[in-house]
This record gives sequence, C-alpha cells and structure tokens, in this order.
Amino acid sequence: MNYRENRARGGHVPAGQRVLVADLDGTLLGGDQESRLQLRRALERHPEITVVFATGRSLNSVRALLRHDPLLPPPRWIVADVGASVIDATDMSHTAALERPLRMGWPGHAPVREALRGFPQLAYQNVAQEGRCSYFLAPEGLTGDLTSAVENMGCSWSYSEERYFDVLPPRAGKGPAVRQLIHKHQWPLSGLLVAGDSLNDLSLFHLRCHGVIVGNAEAALTERAPEDPLIHRSHLDGAAAILSTLHHLNWVEPPSPVVIGYHRAPARWSEGRWEQPSSPNGILPTLTSIVGSTNKDGGLHAVWAAAVTAEGHDSWPSSFPDRLPMALLPVPASRWAGYFHRACKETLWPALMSQPHLIHHDPAHWADYEHVNAAFADHISSHAAHDATVWLHDYNLWLVPGLLKRARPDLTIGLFHHTPFPPPDVFRALPVAEQLCTSLVQLDWAGFHTAAFADHFHQLLQDSTTVPRTGVHPLGIDQAAVAALARSRTPHATTEDSLLVLSVERLDYAKGPVHKIRALATLLDRQPELRGRLRLRLVCPPPEPGIRAYETTRIELELAISTLNARWSTGEWQPVEYIPRSLPFTEVVDHYLAAHVFWVTSLADGMNLTVQEYLTAQAASGRAGILVLSRHAGIAQQLGNAALLTDPHDPQDLVDALHTALTMAPSHRMANTAHLIHLLDAAPPVDWARAVIAAIGEKPGQPPGPAS
Repeated sequence: MNYRENRARGGHVPAGQRVLVADLDGTLLGGDQESRLQLRRALERHPEITVVFATGRSLNSVRALLRHDPLLPPPRWIVADVGASVIDATDMSHTAALERPLRMGWPGHAPVREALRGFPQLAYQNVAQEGRCSYFLAPEGLTGDLTSAVENMGCSWSYSEERYFDVLPPRAGKGPAVRQLIHKHQWPLSGLLVAGDSLNDLSLFHLRCHGVIVGNAEAALTERAPEDPLIHRSHLDGAAAILSTLHHLNWVEPPSPVVIGYHRAPARWSEGRWEQPSSPNGILPTLTSIVGSTNKDGGLHAVWAAAVTAEGHDSWPSSFPDRLPMALLPVPASRWAGYFHRACKETLWPALMSQPHLIHHDPAHWADYEHVNAAFADHISSHAAHDATVWLHDYNLWLVPGLLKRARPDLTIGLFHHTPFPPPDVFRALPVAEQLCTSLVQLDWAGFHTAAFADHFHQLLQDSTTVPRTGVHPLGIDQAAVAALARSRTPHATTEDSLLVLSVERLDYAKGPVHKIRALATLLDRQPELRGRLRLRLVCPPPEPGIRAYETTRIELELAISTLNARWSTGEWQPVEYIPRSLPFTEVVDHYLAAHVFWVTSLADGMNLTVQEYLTAQAASGRAGILVLSRHAGIAQQLGNAALLTDPHDPQDLVDALHTALTMAPSHRMANTAHLIHLLDAAPPVDWARAVIAAIGEKPGQPPGPAS
C-alpha cells in the first residue's frame, strides 16, 4: 500500500485507481538491468498501481517471461496478441466478455492464412497466436495490394519495427482492449499512464491519458503519436523512462533512507476508518511518533513496512492518518494463521518465555513463517534506498536479516527485541535454532531492554565468525502525558477499609494469571480478615482470534476465577473482578489511580510498560499505591531491590509478597512509590527510538552515541 499523498497531475486521483499500461519488448523489458530493477522496486513499493501488460506476445510467451525474468513486475491484467486477447493475470484466464467485442468479425486464423497465401513476402511467425495472424515482413513488402487484401477480409492490420505485420480483427488493438478494461473498472483517464516503443502501441496514445514514449522507440511512433502535453517523449530508454514519468507524476516516491520492519501496522483500518492505539505508550505509538518527514518535532524520514491480512485488503484507504508512512504487505489469512498463530506463538514464543516444554513445531506452519519472512525481506528491499538503515522488530522477523543481507549487502540491519531473549540452552531447544542463528549473525546490530538479554544473545552466537554489535536500550513511557492525564481524572470513590489489587495484562500464560488466582485463594484461606475487603481486578484482554496456544490458559484462568468467586462471594463482594477486554487508556488510568496494589507476576517479560504507567499515575496524583513486581520482568533490572519483588515460580513467595504489600503502612507505600519514580530512567519513547536508529547506524570503530 502506498503511503504518500495523491498528487497526480490532472487532478486528485484515488491511489487505488492508478494504472500503468506498458508494452513489454523495448518498454518494460527495455533499458539496462539497474533501471529495470529500480522500476520493479518502485512498483513493489506502490502495489496500489495496477500493472497491465499490452504486448504483441501470446499468453504462453508472457507466461514464460514471468517465470524466467525476475525483473519483470507482476501484472494484474494482460492485453496480448496485439490487443486481440485480454487475460486476467490472477489465474491466467481469458476474459471472454472483454474479448468478444474485440474479436467480432474475425474470420478465423486459417481463412486469413489462406487469403494471404498469394503474398510471398509474408513469412508466417510460427508461434502461438490467438485472434490474430502475425508475419515477418520487410518494409518494401508492405504494399497497397497486401493491405487491401487484409481490408477486403474485413480485418485490420498493424506494422511495427519495420518487421512485424499483424492481421487483426477489425476492432482489435492495444488501445481498444485497454478501453474495455477502462470501462469495466471505471478507471479515470487521469489515473492512467501508457508506455510504448513501437507502432503497434500507437492506439494506446489515442486514449487521451498520460503517456510516455520511451527513448528507444521507433521513429514512426514518435512522429505519429499525438502532440499532446500529456504525452512525454523521453530521452531515457525502456524502464528508466517509465520510472522517470512515474516520479514526474508523483505516483511513486523514492526509496527511503530508513525502513522500519514490524509485523503489525501502527494503525488498523476498520469499517472505513483508521483506529490507532489509545495508549501513548508502547512500540506502535513510539515508532509512529518519529516517522514521517513532516513530523512537527522534526521526524525521521522513514517508511513503516508491516503486514496486513488479506481480509483487510478488500477496500484500501486512499490516505493514512497524519500522513503516516505505511507500506503494507498483504498476507493471506490462511498463511497469517500458520505464520503468526502457529509458528510464532506455538514454536518461538515458548522458547522466548523460557518454557521449552511448550514448544510445538509443525513443518507446514514453519513453511508459512519462512514464506512471510521472505516476503518481508523483498518488501523491505523494495522500499530501502542504497545504504539505507533497516530497523526490524522482534522474533516475528528473525529470518529477514539473512535473506535481506544476501540480497542487499549495502543495507545496515538492526533488530530490537521487545521480548526476553532466552538463555542459549533454551534457544537451542528450538528445532529451527540453527536456521535462526544463521540469519541472526547477519545482523549489524541487535538491541535489548536489559543487559541480561543482550548477554544471552551474545552467548548464543559467540562461536560465529562474526557477532552482531549489541545495545541495551530500555524503553520508557511518555511520563508527562500519563501524569497530566492522571491529574485530570477523578477516581471512583471506594470504602475506607477496601483493598483493590490491580493487574493489567494481555491474556498470556507468560504473565502468570492463573498463578495470581491461586495465590489469592491461598491468601484468603489464611487471612480471613481480608474476606469482604480484598478485590483483585484483572484487566486481561484476549489475543487476536485464532491463537490456540492461549486457549488452555483462558479456560484454566476462567475456571480458577469462577471457583474462587463461588467459594467466597457474598451479595456485595466477590474476590475477582475479571475484565476480559481492552479498555480505553483513560479507563486504564482510572484503574491505576484506584488500585492500592499493582501486581505483576510475569514468568518472563520484556520491559513491561504498565509498571511505569502505574507508578507515574500514582505519583502524579499523590496517591500511596504499592508495586508488587515479578523479578523476571525487564523493568525489575532497573528498579532493583527498591521494588517489592516476587518470584511467581514460588507460590509461597507470591502469597507473602502480596500480603506484605497489603499490610504496608500508607506512608511507607507513598515513600516507596516516590523512590521508584526516581529510578525510572528509561529514555522517553521518541528519544529511545532516535537513539536506537543512531546505534544501528554506527560503524565499527565509530564512537558510540549518547547512552539511552
């Protein structure tokens, strides 16, 4: 999906209604290899541009070209046989409804050959032909008798390159065939660009749309084409002329000096509008804040390459929010399921969470992972300028570095891990560990939230010939925004002796949600005075549908909650308030302000930004909440023993830590929170992102930039 404004000459043209109609020989196939490569990459950057081949070749000949020529852009439609055939390139089928009027009056192949048997200057082309007869013919053989014989049959003819003589149905031709497509799809002429090099392309230039006659065109085409300001006579050959014209029309943008590769788009197109994350924090809002050349803070000129499932591709939007530079890669829903729901979440995620016993590897699903990573590598390559910086994110794209570096050694490639990185022995439990390591060593730089994660990565690859540079860049939050929102809210009133424990986390076994319920059950058993007073509010939105890896956790969690509530609930109180949905960020902040305890029990975790949000909201509003934090969360490395740490692998420790928090004096809680706020020294989101980009681009031996 293109990410730029619609600025075509001749008026506003919706991005989804731009069409390139180009001849093959001498045009799309013309020019040097580098020009053809640049044109293909430009069209890959802009898949909203519909590509139509308009060629004298037969369908079989075009098929052979597509199989063997990697520089040829894939078409959506093929006008073949000099306009006598119209083919839907999605399945290579003839479109009878469009061909019928083009072939009307055609006497047939055999009668034409018989009628022209008396012209010895004609040498029949022994190639597959449909709806036409094609001959080799020297210029001196193009006589009035010959053309009259063709016209007497009720046929038309075309002569090009002083070599090819085509006998056609009376209404056939490249221009008439393209006009059929224009009528079928209601393409605006202002959104059409035709390109050609020979006389059999002449009818294309009578469509009154944008046109380019390439520099290597035969003189007769240049002379006979209309003198129209919309038609550009280029001095460049073939593909270079087409690309130059696309730039002139502002239909394509040059490749980007920075490409961000993430498996998710920073916004979601739903029911005709864009939906962006409600929270100002997290990787999506962070990266959104720095990309775009018109960012008010002097944003980075970059493009965000992301995947979108095929269901979201039915109705492309014509613009993006705040000129957000997205470049979407369509992925069929079935492939996305194998890639993300299965390979990512059932094979790789358990290793990242140091749960190797949960690893499930299916070769078919891994093939989907390989396919999506290969598509991502091609997608990123098409958007990356020479010597560009590529910033990948997370385990979802672990195979991209190897594929991309092989194809584009000029690129500098970094990958930031927002998840934990497991110890080498856990990583090697993956059946695909060797394949992944082969790719990861091709990175120029790898980033992590903690030194421990970076050390695990280094240990894993230390026996390789080269080891990527590493950096530790813990991600912070927009504290000013959270604090301002917290001060503007009025929390719900609670009774004086009530105690609210809050957890805000997505449904994931790695967050230890069932461990919480078991610990709470034990605490209520042992401390009867807490019954009727203590409530756990669990805000736990589910993952996207189709991830079966979490279904067991959901069932176990909901059973544990219902069992505990059934045991202790009264008419006015129940121990667990379960909220299995996403909430607007303002509501989340309201819950932060109401909670006496914020409880994090991750078995393994990345940074965990909700901890920073809770502490910031509490401090900004002068409240006395307390944090109970898993020592396995990345933020625990930053807060150290100043936090009330707990080990979710130890059931008794979970109970004891929660009890300590609940019985701590308010003055102690407030002092502890104030101390923790001062320890939150992770870089704000925008500073963090800029520091990472700088770190990726540092060359060996170059002094490092400022630490973040």
